[in-house]
Amino acid sequence: MKPIQVGLLGIGTVGSGTYQVLLRNQNEIQRRAGRGIVISMVADLDVARARSLVGPDTQVVGDAREVINNPDIDIVVELIGGYGIARTLVLEAIAAGKHVVTANKALLAVHGSEIFEAASQKSVVVGFEAAVAGGIPIIKALREGLTANRIEWVAGIINGTTNFILSEMRSKGLDFSVVLKEAQRLGYAEADPTFDIEGVDAAHKATLMSAIAFGVPVQFDKAHVEGITNLQAVDIRYAEQLGYRIKLLGITRRRDDLRTDSNPFGGIELRVHPTLIPSSRLIANVEGAMNAVVVQGDAVGTTLYYGKGAGSEPTASAVVADLVDIARVATADPDHRVPHLAFQPGAMQDTRILPIDEVVTAFYLRLVVADKAGVLARITGILAENDISIDAVLQRESADGEKQTDLIILTHDTVEGRMKAALAQMQALPTVLAPIVRIRKEELN
Repeated sequence: MKPIQVGLLGIGTVGSGTYQVLLRNQNEIQRRAGRGIVISMVADLDVARARSLVGPDTQVVGDAREVINNPDIDIVVELIGGYGIARTLVLEAIAAGKHVVTANKALLAVHGSEIFEAASQKSVVVGFEAAVAGGIPIIKALREGLTANRIEWVAGIINGTTNFILSEMRSKGLDFSVVLKEAQRLGYAEADPTFDIEGVDAAHKATLMSAIAFGVPVQFDKAHVEGITNLQAVDIRYAEQLGYRIKLLGITRRRDDLRTDSNPFGGIELRVHPTLIPSSRLIANVEGAMNAVVVQGDAVGTTLYYGKGAGSEPTASAVVADLVDIARVATADPDHRVPHLAFQPGAMQDTRILPIDEVVTAFYLRLVVADKAGVLARITGILAENDISIDAVLQRESADGEKQTDLIILTHDTVEGRMKAALAQMQALPTVLAPIVRIRKEELN
């Protein structure tokens, strides 16, 4: 059978890894796919560099549209990144009847609904396993492996840069700014790390997992996003003393308790923020630049997916897996292919993404308070007035000076809006001497 002809748009870190993995494992891949898969054309602005990375049988061009318009190309692999030209090229490739594989989570999180609809209209496949958690096959697990389950929640460490920073802060007791510089020196963080440290990259990925888990459109604009830039080493230390570790988690959860006659589907939480996790949980012990995703299904229970979330060949592994899938189904009836977002297009639900004020979670609070009688009673009184139950209290001498105390409180689950109201009341007290630190807490069981 004639080999599948692949055109590669961009041959940077992931593109070169994809080329090498296909070349090195071509016999195994052909045995699995039932036919050969060959990168026969590469487009890159740096033509000379691209030529140095590929063999003589691969055509290299500087214009991506030459790849898209080549009638011999069956699959276009988009590895350019970003929202702009990548969106245009992907839509043009689909319009030309090409299958598409992409590692571009930002593109799909923002424009996924448009892209998947265009692909459906042209009866082509968009593969995006590499867009979430690098080499971890979490998309396939959610879309196919767990298809018998009603997914209840998904929580993941899905950004290696922030996990490396938090691991270093915990193990070495260093502040965020110090560890960030070290992460940049070692190549774990970009020169401009904003998307990573502010949680945007993780939110892109969480948005895609949410859509697949619950059969809803991709809705990145409704995600609640917080990064790790305000985390302090002291809170990581206190969390450790209480039996917790702090991780940046992407969380999406089905909220059936919100179902009504007028709203039969309830609501969905979609959020990214620093989170306290019990140190006994496997995901709490994921260190360095590794990724991990926990999925709770009604039939299977809890499953954990762990591995490298970035890098040349780990991400290439996911790209090539998509190429093999497309090679297997390219001639199949489009109505019998696995849907892009797991659920049949006509069965998607318009379930509401909850605003953060309606999210239910527990909290870690740290207050710097005057060392006076009655302060703790007033704080706990405010929490009680807002129907917030306390799980644990810890008092420590403050590092900020004499006659003041660090008061650490863990709460039980409560509605975020209530906590905001309580925080405003507590912050207004004259005995509260600094901005209150608030970090959400999840048991993940």
